[in-house]
Amino acid sequence: MHSIKRFIPATFVVLWATGFIGARYAMPWAEPFTFLAGRFVLAAILLAVLMVVLGSKRATRIEALHATGAGILMHGVYLGAVFWAIHRGMPAGFSALIVGLQPLITAVLAGKFLGEAILPRHWAGLGIGLIGIVIVLWPKLGALGGGVTAATLTASLVSVLGMSAGTIWQKRFASGGDLVAATMWQYVGGASLMILASLAFETRTVVINGELIFAMAWLVLVLSLGAIFLLMVMIRDGEMSKVASLFYLVSAVTAIIAWALFDEQLNALQIVGMAITTFGVGLATARQTKPRPFNQPTRARASR
Repeated sequence: MHSIKRFIPATFVVLWATGFIGARYAMPWAEPFTFLAGRFVLAAILLAVLMVVLGSKRATRIEALHATGAGILMHGVYLGAVFWAIHRGMPAGFSALIVGLQPLITAVLAGKFLGEAILPRHWAGLGIGLIGIVIVLWPKLGALGGGVTAATLTASLVSVLGMSAGTIWQKRFASGGDLVAATMWQYVGGASLMILASLAFETRTVVINGELIFAMAWLVLVLSLGAIFLLMVMIRDGEMSKVASLFYLVSAVTAIIAWALFDEQLNALQIVGMAITTFGVGLATARQTKPRPFNQPTRARASR
């Protein structure tokens, strides 16, 4: 089991990166809050069915409330604000650059509210990772257009704070119960916020076609179930500053996927940026080995 867990961070990064590709397919055919409301409702229903099939332990009232609160922040505020900003013309690359602040903000919050010790090498890794992200996204920032407004910038910053606060909330208050039950209640929270936002701000017009169906199926099954379960496991078992640093790799992996699927530009400078980002994440997440006492004898290896 321990050897399998080693692959969780890399798998999470790849799956999470495909979410931006799914959004690209979906956004021409549905408004952001309406689409996210449908996605979260479907995910919650599937998880409720999965709870029955697996015989999962039901969440207590307090666990359900905390998971719902984390879901409002992690899913509703984060994705809702990102999708809204992009829908209003914010370039995806610039939005991703702002979202790239999330690991640093999470590290600060983890030190304050979780008492995690953030060592100098962790701060160095987070800083190097952010530099790498800027290099990766720089070619996409040439034509910002009119979509960068006070409203879209505010929405992007709100999304960062939502994700950071949500993961801290999940770690502190909602990591002790059943993962399936907790994730189901998260989507109840996210769906509630998106339904209210859809009713208040959108026409709820949806064009049903192959691209929308594919995007919905992919985002529900692969992202809302697969990637989120992996994130919950990492939040439960790891330090938040280290988990958050993995989000630096998402933009780099997304750039590679977009290059493969949509023939988007990927030049040598971006590849260098990816290498810098990877180094920074490695520095921030590396385990510190405990030195062996000087007078402790080494254990002889049996030769017979």
